[in-house]
Amino acid sequence: MARLPRLAAAGYVHLLTQRGHNGEAMFRDDRDRERFVQLLREAALAHRVAIHAWALADSELLLLATPAEAPGLGRMMQALGRRYVGEFNRRHARSGTLWDGRFRATAIEAETWLLDCLCYVELAALRAGSASEAQAQRWSSARHHLGLAPDALVSDHPLYWAIGNTPFEREAAHRRLLERGLGAAQARTIADAAAKGWALGSAPFAALLAERSGRRVVPGKRGRPRGKTEAPVPASTMSPNK
Repeated sequence: MARLPRLAAAGYVHLLTQRGHNGEAMFRDDRDRERFVQLLREAALAHRVAIHAWALADSELLLLATPAEAPGLGRMMQALGRRYVGEFNRRHARSGTLWDGRFRATAIEAETWLLDCLCYVELAALRAGSASEAQAQRWSSARHHLGLAPDALVSDHPLYWAIGNTPFEREAAHRRLLERGLGAAQARTIADAAAKGWALGSAPFAALLAERSGRRVVPGKRGRPRGKTEAPVPASTMSPNK
């Protein structure tokens, strides 16, 4: 079966994940991380992609982003791949691929999933066990949303602004969201949608997204369509032993 094109639609929030090849670390030290964030900021600006949340785990990148144009996500990640992977290889005296194939992405219904996905991104390093809370905050958008340090990479989504009337109220509300975390079922649902490229949202959202993206955005039903039966096999084609 032919692989579906990656799900991408202009103006929709997307959750992106990119992992290291065979689980290899994509970031070996803070110098790698600093350079990657710098290149990400440049690529996002060049290709008109708004970054709402980000996180660097040792062997995984997570982004919550909205492209102004559908091809923007792919172009941004291609630019990152060309520059960062080349620099990483030269610095660490290695060769070959660093990323585990193409990035994965899903479009989400922001009204119902944005805050959960924002937490999913910013808790990534803690979830993977690859960082302490302080380290996870440093190499993610969490410090920005908690009011610890402004981040020029982040473009806050209007739904984030809606969680409080003042910066203090928003920061306190976001801290509560991170402390509460996500249930196992929520985390699995988000991870599964991102890995498989299916839309994360309601049926009306999926229908509109399918129309605008021009591709199927939810998995098809398994089994034979209801009301259809197999055509009978002509007797002349049947083996005499059956």
